[in-house]
Amino acid sequence: MKSWLTTTDHKRIGLLYFWTAFAFFLIGGLEALIIRAQLVRPEGIGVSAETFNQLFTMHGTTMVFLALMPLSAAFFNFIIPLQIGARDVAFPRLNAFSYWVFLLGGLFLNASFVAGPLFGAGQLSVAPDAGWFGYANLTSRQFSPGPNVDFWLLGLQILGIASLAAGFNFVVTILNMRAPGMRMLRLPPFTWMTLITQFLVITAFPVITVALVLLMFDRFFGTHFFLPSGGGDPILWQHLFWMFGHPEVYILILPAMGIVSEVLPTFSRKPLFGYTVVVYSGVVIAFLGWSVWAHHMFASGLGPIADSVFAGTTMLIAIPTGVKIFNWIGTLWGGQIRFTTALLFAVGFIAMFIIGGLSGVTHASAPTDLQQTDTYYVVAHIHYVLFGGTILGLFAGMYYWWPKMTGRLLSERLGKVHFWLTLIGMNLAFFPMHLSGLLGMPRRIYTYSPDLGVAGFNLVSTIGAFLVGIATLVFFWNLLRTRWQPVNAPANPWNGATLEWAIPSPPPVYNFTVIPTVANRLPLWQTERHGPMAPLPERPPAPIHVPGGSWWPMITAVGLPIMAIGALSHFLPVVLAGAVVAIVGIYGWAFEPFEM
Repeated sequence: MKSWLTTTDHKRIGLLYFWTAFAFFLIGGLEALIIRAQLVRPEGIGVSAETFNQLFTMHGTTMVFLALMPLSAAFFNFIIPLQIGARDVAFPRLNAFSYWVFLLGGLFLNASFVAGPLFGAGQLSVAPDAGWFGYANLTSRQFSPGPNVDFWLLGLQILGIASLAAGFNFVVTILNMRAPGMRMLRLPPFTWMTLITQFLVITAFPVITVALVLLMFDRFFGTHFFLPSGGGDPILWQHLFWMFGHPEVYILILPAMGIVSEVLPTFSRKPLFGYTVVVYSGVVIAFLGWSVWAHHMFASGLGPIADSVFAGTTMLIAIPTGVKIFNWIGTLWGGQIRFTTALLFAVGFIAMFIIGGLSGVTHASAPTDLQQTDTYYVVAHIHYVLFGGTILGLFAGMYYWWPKMTGRLLSERLGKVHFWLTLIGMNLAFFPMHLSGLLGMPRRIYTYSPDLGVAGFNLVSTIGAFLVGIATLVFFWNLLRTRWQPVNAPANPWNGATLEWAIPSPPPVYNFTVIPTVANRLPLWQTERHGPMAPLPERPPAPIHVPGGSWWPMITAVGLPIMAIGALSHFLPVVLAGAVVAIVGIYGWAFEPFEM
C-alpha cells in the first residue's frame, strides 16, 4: 500500500488514473440512468425537480472533469514515455501530485451528495444544481443560497490545478525527453495529439479559473462581476465559460483521435494515410478551437456581425476534422484488416463522430441554432461527440493497450459483445433525442406533458441508456477476468509499430534497458529505407536510476481540499490550516533529496 501511495512511477500513476476515472465514469453513468428513468414516461414522479437539477449538473461535471479527461490522462501517463523512448515523465513527483489533486477534488465534489446535515440543509444532498455550465445569475446567492454552487466552483478550481500540473509536465516530457533520432515528425500520432491537447489545457484552464475566481468573489465577498444589480454582466460569464468550454471539447476529443490514429494502422497493417496531414490538422483544430466559442451564445443576442463571424469559424473548423476522417478511411482502404475489438471501437468512433459532427455543423447557422438551443437536439449532438467520439475512442485504447498496461489480454468474445451492445444502445439512447428536440422538448426539465408527443422517443432513449449500462458491466467483467482468469500477453500481441511494443508486457520499472535510437517513424516495422529496429538487450548494462517514492506530493495535495472545506464553512482558520499543509508539503518536496 505504501508503494502505491508514494509512487512516482508514471505507469503506476497511469493505472491509478484509470481505475479512479473508471469509478467516476460508473458514478456518472448511474446518474444518467436515474435521469433517463425519470424521463421514461410523461409526468414522471421518480425524483423531485431539485434532485433532478443536481443529477444533470453532476452528470455533466463528472463525465467531463472526472471521467473522460482523466481516462485520457491514464493513457498519457502510461503510454507517452514508452512511445517516446523515455524512462519516466520530466517531473515524476509533479505527476503524482496531479493524480492526488484529481482524486481529492473528485471526492470533494461528490461529498456534496451527503454533506447536507453539515450545513443544516434539512436534506442529505447539497450537490451542485445550477448545471455543469454554471450560468449566471443561477449561481448568485439570490438564486442559490446554499452551498451547492460553492462545492462546484471550489471543486473545479481544485481539478484545474491537477490538469495544469499534468499539462506542463507532458509538454516538457514530449519536447525534451524523446529518444535519439525521434524528430517531431517521427512522433506517434497519439503523442502528437497529446502534445496539442496539453497546450490547450494550459491555455484554456486559466480562463475558467478566472471565471471561477470572479464567481467566488461574488458569492463569498459580495462583489458584482456577474450581477446586473451591481453593474455586472451575466453574459460575461458565458463568454468566459465558453472561451474555456469549446477548447475543452477538443481537449476531450483529440486524445481519442490520437488513439484511433494508432489502432487503425496496426489492424489494417499499413502506415497511417497522410500522417503529416493528420498532425497538422490537429494543430489547426486546436488553433481554430479558440475562435468558435460564441456559437454557444447565438440565443443571447450578440448581434449580426458577431453571429456571422462565429458562424463562419464554426463552419471552418469542420474542415480539419473532415480531413482526419478521410485519412482514417484511407488508412483502412486496401489494408489487411483484422477485426479485433479495438478496431471495431475505432471504426465505431469514426461513424458516430461523423453523425455528431454533422449535427454540430447545423449549430453554425444562427437561425437554425435558435430553434435548437436548449432542446434535446443539443443533448443528442454533444453525446454523439463525447460518447460516440471520446468514449468509443477511449474503449479502443483500452482494448489496444490493456495488454501493455497489465500484461493480460482482454477477452475478444466479451469485447465484441461489449462493442455491439454499446453501439446499439448509444444510438437508441441518443438518436431519438434529435427528433424530440426538434419537436420542442427542452433540455434540463424533470418532467414533460404527454401532449408534447415525445413519450415514445423518451421510452426508446431510456431503453438505449440501460443497454449501454449493461454493456459497461460486460466491459467491467472483462477487466476483472484479466485478474481472476489471466491470459498473459506477449510483448507485442498486435504486431504494433511503435516503441511501447518493443519492451515486455507489462514494462519493467525502468521501461527500456537502453534508450533506443529511432531511425524512422515506424521503428518496429520493416521499411524500404530502414530495417526494423534492432532488439533491445534483455538486461540493462548498468544500474538504472529511477525516481523513488515520495509522500510530499500527496501531502501537498491534501492541503487544497482542506482550504476548500474552510471556504465552504466560512471558517478562516481551516483555510489557513489547509494553506499550512500545502506549504509544508511544498517545502518538504523542494528539499527532498533527489537520490532516493
